[in-house]
Amino acid sequence: MMKLQTNLLKNEVFINEKMEILLPIHILAGALALLCAALAILSEKGKQLHVLSGRTYFWCMVTIFLTAILMSIINKNIFLFLIAIFSFYLAFAGMRFAKNRKGIATSIDWIAVGLIILSGIGMWILAAIYFANDNSQYITLMVFGILANTLGYIDFKSHRNKIATGKERIARHLTNMMGGTIAVITAVLVVNVEFDPVWVWWVLPTALMTPVIFWWNKKTLA
Repeated sequence: MMKLQTNLLKNEVFINEKMEILLPIHILAGALALLCAALAILSEKGKQLHVLSGRTYFWCMVTIFLTAILMSIINKNIFLFLIAIFSFYLAFAGMRFAKNRKGIATSIDWIAVGLIILSGIGMWILAAIYFANDNSQYITLMVFGILANTLGYIDFKSHRNKIATGKERIARHLTNMMGGTIAVITAVLVVNVEFDPVWVWWVLPTALMTPVIFWWNKKTLA
């Protein structure tokens, strides 16, 4: 019994030590990502400020993703693990659509699409488990699962049909980058604002900003 308690204590100390390192990096990257997203949105498209802020935003999202994955593994949190994959895909796909002007997908694009669809399916499975255990976060997982599979399928069609060129490419870039930004805003709200039921803050930013993305896409494709 004493040995078990000692091992549990050591494990708790290990987790706390790692979290003390990872969490500040995660928070700083999130703050910088929001700043860069604002600069990218407000700056003239294609100009140096837009490109630089977009690239910095992407690398902030890489940092957010890596720290989130590590923290979710340390804490054995499958929910955050799936959300991390979903959020990072949006930034990754947005960056790829910005760079890939020919609309020809590479292996990494296909792998990424596969991962986002798998994460969406994983969210639905976990949602069913949460529902069975009266955990209201099943609502968040259902909504994000729908988004993950919908966006994944849309990007899959873009890659398969090689249509992500011209205005279509810009629209795909915009949709994914804005989706990644919504994910960061959601994380900030969830961490800093207490509200019951908790799923409301997880879903609200998406509900409010998705119509804006549709409007912006319509304007871009006109």
